[in-house]
Amino acid sequence: MTVVTRFAPSPTGRLHVGNIRTALHNWLLAQKHGGRFLLRIDDTDAARSREEHVEAIRADLAWLGLHPEREERQSARFAIYEAAFERLIAQGRLYRCYETAQELDLKRKILLGRGLPPIYDRAALALTEADHAARAAAGDKPHWRFMLDHDTPVTWDDGIRGPQHFDPRQMSDPVVRRADGSWLYMLPSAIDDIEMGVTDVLRGEDHVSNTATQVQMFLALNAQPPRFAHEALLTGSEGKLSKRLGSLGVADLREAGIEPEALVALLARLGTSDPVDPALDAADLAASFNLAHFGRAPARFDEAELQRVNAAVVHRLPYDRVAALLPAGMGAAAWEAIRPNLAHIGEAADWWQVIQGPIAAPAFDEETRAFLAQAAQVAATLDWANPWPALTAALKDSTGRKGKALFLPLRQALTGMDHGPDMNALLPLIARDEAVRRLS
Repeated sequence: MTVVTRFAPSPTGRLHVGNIRTALHNWLLAQKHGGRFLLRIDDTDAARSREEHVEAIRADLAWLGLHPEREERQSARFAIYEAAFERLIAQGRLYRCYETAQELDLKRKILLGRGLPPIYDRAALALTEADHAARAAAGDKPHWRFMLDHDTPVTWDDGIRGPQHFDPRQMSDPVVRRADGSWLYMLPSAIDDIEMGVTDVLRGEDHVSNTATQVQMFLALNAQPPRFAHEALLTGSEGKLSKRLGSLGVADLREAGIEPEALVALLARLGTSDPVDPALDAADLAASFNLAHFGRAPARFDEAELQRVNAAVVHRLPYDRVAALLPAGMGAAAWEAIRPNLAHIGEAADWWQVIQGPIAAPAFDEETRAFLAQAAQVAATLDWANPWPALTAALKDSTGRKGKALFLPLRQALTGMDHGPDMNALLPLIARDEAVRRLS
């Protein structure tokens, strides 16, 4: 059986870190098994869904390298939901209710006050057809609930949490359709998973109770439930759920100079016992992806760690990958020279300015100025193919300087910096006449 996973965001806002992790893990799971990764836009909430968010979701996934094989939109699938809805009514698995939100809230408070679970009491099942007719005549429209089978315990072997068991008597019959005809999440999602051939649903542990309900929906629709796995939610670096994680989006990360490879490398392993390895590409990460490696403890997302991983990724990026992001005229040799000193690709412009000039060198004392003047004379005579070893060797012989006293004034005069890329690689990039001018 081909593994089919899906990512099902609602286009009511931008993707945040938690969404991205879910999408990535579903993509990795499909890739590991040579399967298919699908995108479903859950846009049944017409009032809150925005087309610009749909476009942003597509763009964010593409930036991360997560390319779905198929895309569906729930707003285009209402006929499919309607047909399933009618079948469930005929089976007696859906029933009409009229309680207001206030009435339901009062019922819950009474049950809680008695120390009982706040479960819907199925009072609407006592209504007769005459009662429904009277309600309709009065202009009342029903909402619809799915009737759980109290005689069939809900069980599944969760890919992360292990064996799960729920007693349907301790669960409320969920509302699946509002009085205005609009759909809630639960039933359309199950219908879509059946029709789209989804075999594996990997999502956050906040959906565990939804899964318990949806297992019975799959069975009522004469379908085998997919394999479920629920991973621990992300926490912030402070060790608790962070509001920032709910708003930290791909656009924010791009603006901060984070590369997609770094975000993928970190999020692929977040929540597992496996070390984060910035050297692994997406194919390697998929090959090593294993649900058994995920723990039950909350997964800690640390922005400082992301920055460290990003720097390590930048240090490995080939010139072809970054060429379009570099300053005009900056070639492969310059990139190879400076990339070990970058935390973000955008910093390359600063080092290109060092190479191209002009630079602001520090003020030197008379002794150092004399040393640099001598260096300028030597530099003017050198073969510029490999000037740094020749320059320093000649100056060491003629002046007796060595170590920091030899190297630091040269670096300062040539780059205006106390530290930076290896001068063996950097100095050949600076034109000989420009280097002589700086030393002079």
